[in-house]
Amino acid sequence: MSNGSKSRSSSSFHFLAGLSSGMLSAILLQPADLLKTRVQQSHANTLLQTIKSIASGPNPIRGFWRGTLPSTLRTGCGSALYFSGLNALRQRVARARLLAEGGRNRSTGGGARGGAGNHSSTLPRLSNWANLATGAVARTWAGFLMMPITVIKVRFESNLYAYTSLFSASRDIFAREGFRGFFAGFGATAVRDAPYAGLYVLFYEQSKRRLSALAMKVDDPSTSLSSPAKLSTSTSAGINFLSGILAAGLGTTFTNPFDAIKTRLQLMPTRYANMVQAARMMLRDEGVASLFDGLGIRIARKAMSSALAWTVYEELIRRAEGRWRDGEGELEEGGKV
Repeated sequence: MSNGSKSRSSSSFHFLAGLSSGMLSAILLQPADLLKTRVQQSHANTLLQTIKSIASGPNPIRGFWRGTLPSTLRTGCGSALYFSGLNALRQRVARARLLAEGGRNRSTGGGARGGAGNHSSTLPRLSNWANLATGAVARTWAGFLMMPITVIKVRFESNLYAYTSLFSASRDIFAREGFRGFFAGFGATAVRDAPYAGLYVLFYEQSKRRLSALAMKVDDPSTSLSSPAKLSTSTSAGINFLSGILAAGLGTTFTNPFDAIKTRLQLMPTRYANMVQAARMMLRDEGVASLFDGLGIRIARKAMSSALAWTVYEELIRRAEGRWRDGEGELEEGGKV
């Protein structure tokens, strides 16, 4: 397989792996996303109150999964754009670093990737600042492209709108607010997503490195840098999942105020004109606590969705790259005959 065709296949698979992992997490965790939106739409709403209200409705199962279609489209496509964009950025940064170091290894297949047997990651190894920057840029770009479906998703999840389909929701938003309505709250979303994604990738990679080193020492105390041990597939998946939970918990706590503001902007655009005004009104009318509405449910939801999405994504990439390597080995053997 040529380098060009391998690059295209790799890019396509990163997109498909991100799409699959995002859709899976969106469907499984939609109730948590819906509860978070309902709690954030008003400081007077409590989690227990919201659960009781939905559970006492005529169709509680449908009630808890309301908005699943726009949520799946948003999370699935958003994850596909994010993971493929993040991979492309990280590959470029890794190549630039190798060239700056004197071109000791001009391919990203060796040295630049973290997918060696002694590390649970399939991603290129970058510096902390590079992890922070690539995560922030990839998330902001994906968030901008998916903003219209994000607005529809949030309104579907609230009980302030009676939308029955994506078409009716789109038509109503355009009629009331014009094209600008589909980007309501983008400023707050970008301020939330950029630091969250950057911090997530930073914490995620750091956690994987530390847990991988710990796992190798537990499995084989005699492990050294000169003769590294290999992590099993199950151990790698477990490390990635736990790292995802830890990274999501930390990133979510730092960025929750912007998420709370973003929800208000998207649900009540006539009341809240912009991010600064919304923050002032929330602080004045409801206090600092309103900026942390939904923090508990958001941490639980983000921790599970991020851990699930990244674990599935990295495992799919790991398996695909293993098959590509096997395929190249077979071609080389065939060429020798």
